[in-house]
Amino acid sequence: MAEITAALVKDLRDRTGAGFMDCKKALAENDGDMDKAIEWLKAKGVAKAAGKAGREAREGLIGQYIHAGGKLGVLIEVNSETDFVARNDEFQKLVRDIAMQVAGMAPSYVTIDDIPAEELAAKKAELLADEATQNKPEEIRERIVEGQLSKWYKEVVLYEQTFRDTEMTVGDLVTEAVARIGENIRVRRFVRYQVGEAL
Repeated sequence: MAEITAALVKDLRDRTGAGFMDCKKALAENDGDMDKAIEWLKAKGVAKAAGKAGREAREGLIGQYIHAGGKLGVLIEVNSETDFVARNDEFQKLVRDIAMQVAGMAPSYVTIDDIPAEELAAKKAELLADEATQNKPEEIRERIVEGQLSKWYKEVVLYEQTFRDTEMTVGDLVTEAVARIGENIRVRRFVRYQVGEAL
């Protein structure tokens, strides 16, 4: 059994933002292995976040991001359970980071569930009617369409988009924030404005 030193616990805390006792337990459970402890904390955080997902989030704040030059801007509403969390620096940074994501990646929807059923049906029909798909055997066409839909979701759905230069999605970013902060957090809506757009 590896010795769990305070320095090791501090290193894990710095890397993950998790609490002291959680970091100590993660290292103890994984015999001092840093990578395994990080994975253990992620799994625990996802489970913790899933338990909070059903809780009502009616507080929060409206954030904004105006890109340099003033030709692109975003207004975004991110909800939390309490006003106390909404005033927290970590929550405010999360709101700003997500507003910047919307500015840069121009999603149309927050989650897959927000896509209108008729638009989703039309997109599926379009992908199925594509000549390249029609040239494939009938039994695999549905799988091809599902794969193409997954790629489309990454373009139009905020929670499915990759966050900056990381391997995590915006949905993962929110889930990790829920686990760290201890409250349900959700992006409710956003509006992206660009000078000259849709004229």
